[in-house]
Amino acid sequence: MDFLTLFLIYLGLVLAVTALLCLCSGRKENFLTRSINRASQVLSLVIPTQLQRVTHQALHRLFHTRSCLFMVLHVALQAAVFGEYTWEVFVYCWELQFHLLLLLLPYLLLAGNLGCFLLCSRANPGTVTKSNAASLVKVYAYDGVLFQRGLVCPTCTVEKPARSKHCSVCRTCVHRFDHHCVWVNNCIGASNAGVFLLYLLSLTATAGALAAVTAAFLIHVLLLSDIMHSTYLDAQGQEHPVEIAFVVQLETVLWFCQCCLENETDPS
Repeated sequence: MDFLTLFLIYLGLVLAVTALLCLCSGRKENFLTRSINRASQVLSLVIPTQLQRVTHQALHRLFHTRSCLFMVLHVALQAAVFGEYTWEVFVYCWELQFHLLLLLLPYLLLAGNLGCFLLCSRANPGTVTKSNAASLVKVYAYDGVLFQRGLVCPTCTVEKPARSKHCSVCRTCVHRFDHHCVWVNNCIGASNAGVFLLYLLSLTATAGALAAVTAAFLIHVLLLSDIMHSTYLDAQGQEHPVEIAFVVQLETVLWFCQCCLENETDPS
């Protein structure tokens, strides 16, 4: 079984597991939830109590309290990706005389994405306070099912407008609450939902621009090498013409070998 087939099987399994999680996430009782609960009960008998307590405290601090850790991780990941892009793609594309605007496009999109990222993390998501609660109550009508008129938040001691929710992480009620995003370390609500959407769109555009420039670079190198008019020998010694699938496998294997060689430590 060749590398490309194995990769496609792996990709299919990842997509299947993701689809399964999406389908089961909206149900209170399902096979996945029961399996996880049973597995956690078995692990609780094996893992020491002190380690369980430390793990629970660490997870609570990461996901249930405001922390800048994920923001730092977000910036570090972007720095690593663009460092690799600059070192492995930009320099060679410049030597191949690619258009300057095409090479700078990912950096321009990155600047816009970081701007939206900072705005989204610093902006007021729509905090409900005693001074604005009366006006926010009039924005959306109460449906009498999910949102009841006259309910008071026991923590904030203010009347809860329709489509608002108390965030246990930020410890405030947020108007038109969507979710709490750990990556921007802020709630997403009525006041910053638009900026958050721009942040997601600019992040997607940045990734697309990186992929497009990298693909253009690889295609250019492929055309210069004239490899598509070559042949190769398989494991049985038979000669075959080079096809796209073979080129993809070859590029992936060479990239993997390069990464292994770069990360190899000197035994001396």
